[in-house]
Amino acid sequence: MSDDDLDIDIDDLERRMDGALTSLRTDLNSLRTGRASASMLEPIMVDAYGAPTPLNQVGTVNVPEPRMITLAIWDKSLVGKVEKAIRSSGLGINPVVDGTLLRLPIPELNEERRRELTKVASQYAENARVAIRNVRRDGMDKLKKAKAAGMGEDEQKMWSEEIQSLTDTFVKKVDSVVEAKQAEIMQV
Repeated sequence: MSDDDLDIDIDDLERRMDGALTSLRTDLNSLRTGRASASMLEPIMVDAYGAPTPLNQVGTVNVPEPRMITLAIWDKSLVGKVEKAIRSSGLGINPVVDGTLLRLPIPELNEERRRELTKVASQYAENARVAIRNVRRDGMDKLKKAKAAGMGEDEQKMWSEEIQSLTDTFVKKVDSVVEAKQAEIMQV
């Protein structure tokens, strides 16, 4: 087995770990921090024309103020369905309907809700760490197979340390991203 084969594996492991970090950032963007953000609505799906559809595909999402999101629905017949989807999303937002325009006022978060959201952020971070460790485990398994195929001890140790270093780097990135989000949530 050549070094080039393992180099590709390291790049693949790094790409997969980066995918876990990207997924974490997406999950954290959906958490409400008391400030309006169009990404808060991304996980909400509405039953449009018989299929679950993301909100940004049934209307235009805008953030005109720090505590307000507006959603201009393109098809008048979907206004009721969109309103129901937002109310049942668990975001704690009550839309105000004005024709085909929905105004979504973002209420202040109380202390208890802020603490709950920091716990949710921690859970998202732990899921990302587990995903990164699973990628590390896959890399180590490939390394064991390479050793069985004739890789030397020194070479295996070097690759093992590189995989562990990559894992540590990504776990630190996860920690810093979640700490920043928790600070943002707790900010009054």
